[in-house]
Amino acid sequence: MSNTWRAMLQPESVVIVGASASPGRPGHEIIRNLQANKYEGTIHLVNPKGGEILGLPVTKDIESLPDNIDHAVIIVSAAATTDVVRRCAAKGIGTFTLAAGGYSEVDEQGAQLQDDLEKTIRELGVRAIGPNTSGNISMPHKFTSSFFPLGWIRPGNISYIAQTGNFATHTQRYITSGEHYGVARVIGLGNKIDIEESEALEYLADDDETKAIFIYLESFKKPKHFMEVARKASAKKPIFLLKGGTSQEGSKAAIAHTAALASDSKVVEAAIRQSGITQLTEYSQLFHVAKAMSCMPLPRGNRVSFLCPSGAMLVVLTDLCQQKWGLEVPDLEEVNRQRLQDIGPAWLRMRNPVDIWGPAMVHGIEKAYRDGIEAVMDDPNIDSVVVVMVLVDEFGRPPLDFIVDMAKKYPDKPLLVSFTGIKERMEEAKAFLEPRGVPTYPYIEQPFEVLSILNKARQAMERSQRAG
Repeated sequence: MSNTWRAMLQPESVVIVGASASPGRPGHEIIRNLQANKYEGTIHLVNPKGGEILGLPVTKDIESLPDNIDHAVIIVSAAATTDVVRRCAAKGIGTFTLAAGGYSEVDEQGAQLQDDLEKTIRELGVRAIGPNTSGNISMPHKFTSSFFPLGWIRPGNISYIAQTGNFATHTQRYITSGEHYGVARVIGLGNKIDIEESEALEYLADDDETKAIFIYLESFKKPKHFMEVARKASAKKPIFLLKGGTSQEGSKAAIAHTAALASDSKVVEAAIRQSGITQLTEYSQLFHVAKAMSCMPLPRGNRVSFLCPSGAMLVVLTDLCQQKWGLEVPDLEEVNRQRLQDIGPAWLRMRNPVDIWGPAMVHGIEKAYRDGIEAVMDDPNIDSVVVVMVLVDEFGRPPLDFIVDMAKKYPDKPLLVSFTGIKERMEEAKAFLEPRGVPTYPYIEQPFEVLSILNKARQAMERSQRAG
């Protein structure tokens, strides 16, 4: 690991220039975030008023700081940032998170400020993320430079590179409060005057804490170099990219957001495919796919089995698998089809996909689903399984431990769960299953969409590995 990333994401000491005693202010919330996550390094605060903030002493000026602090988070105005960087660099600080907006994404005056800041960074030989960024997250080291009120952040194995501040702000707040997977790193690039996506991707590709990488970009600073880095990185671990600014109106919005210059969408898509990256098409896929990747393997193929309590679901989902998602719904080997038949009523021919309602009425929900899952998981023709659970009080409330047992018994085959029935019971099931390593989805199409994307990721990795 380079000294830059060690100082950026694993600092033993950090200074917050622009620290504030006022709750709600960025310079206050970053301190609260560090304390909420039990950051173990030394926190230095700078504010001309001095005093104490949240139990920490405040230094009145940069010049009174100790030398060689690892990292500085600068939370002052755009007009003041360049001077602050110079003064910090004079104290031996070599890496910076630059929070201020108001640069080239705003107007010509902001563009001039950004140009001056970029020249200063190069002249001083320091490294910086931003400006116009809400910071980074590095949970293996209990560190964040985000100034959004995040509180405790769940650690995990998913990492994000984002050309938007929202990943280290309200999006991370959603992941922590609304999902059950955690993050390893979040790198908020901002306007990319120095560190850009290629360097961040290269770091995460070699990061042992990162299982999968998810990227949101509106532009490529060094397109050719990024694709070269991606080809090597995608042979090591799955990489997913959502590219913003691909339409004419989206491109205008990207310029207003981070001063991004969009590229021709067809050229970009072709380059992305060749680089081994799996392209996402919807914002929510950054979470739906990450949730599955956090606890499941990539499927070994595109052959899926699913168990549903509705014949209509079986028909519609089979059509969508073949027509939309690139998934096969193969026949089972006869020995496993017969296992399904043994738990089904005599009048119902059991097969893949599995109409589980008949067996559930005969044997109860838990036994029917357990035996059905085992039969399809054991089948060599099946690479992954989707279970649509029926959850209504009138049919009892079966314990869901058996689904966790199935996921553990078959660790090489993804097991994804969706629901039908009472919304409250669905939320309870999500809260039970996901912390135990089983991803769930509220709508029955979502797990299939996720499996389709994961299958593409497997194919992309295999192409990159063959290419060497």
